[in-house]
Amino acid sequence: MHLKLILMIITGIALLGCETTPQTSGTYTGTGSVSDSGGGGKDSSISSSDLASAIQGKRLGLGSQEDLVVNIGDRVFFETDSFQLSQAARRIVEKQAKWIKRYPSVKMSIEGHADERGTREYNLALGERRATAVRDYLIALGINPNRVRTISFGKERPVDARSVPEAWSKNRRSVSIVK
Repeated sequence: MHLKLILMIITGIALLGCETTPQTSGTYTGTGSVSDSGGGGKDSSISSSDLASAIQGKRLGLGSQEDLVVNIGDRVFFETDSFQLSQAARRIVEKQAKWIKRYPSVKMSIEGHADERGTREYNLALGERRATAVRDYLIALGINPNRVRTISFGKERPVDARSVPEAWSKNRRSVSIVK
């Protein structure tokens, strides 16, 4: 009887020792357009409302990724096979430009993404054109080109991994990351 109790305690202690603390990448993403309905999927992104809840009233660091996500929006969305900025996308990028101007030390990386349809090569090129479209508009709005770089992930980092139109619309995006 005592042996069983001791084994249960040892097993419990061993299991507690296996518990891990989630690692954060330091990257926060959120919504940037009213067309985004949040999303599950493979990506570990969180919406601005989730982020606001997570910080539970703590002040956001001004000029931080969290500040961008909550107060401005970090992403814009695109139509199928397009890298043209819609009116909604232009409004988000205009807000981002005003925000960047307030923080002269901030640099950004613009990530271009695509949905799962098409070849890897096609989607990498499309993601690059999307990121470049955002970058070019930021530059046209007065942002120093040295403060903004682009990278394409094509279809490799979906927000929503389902193969349905709703998921595809979430994955056709660019995401602005504070560096």
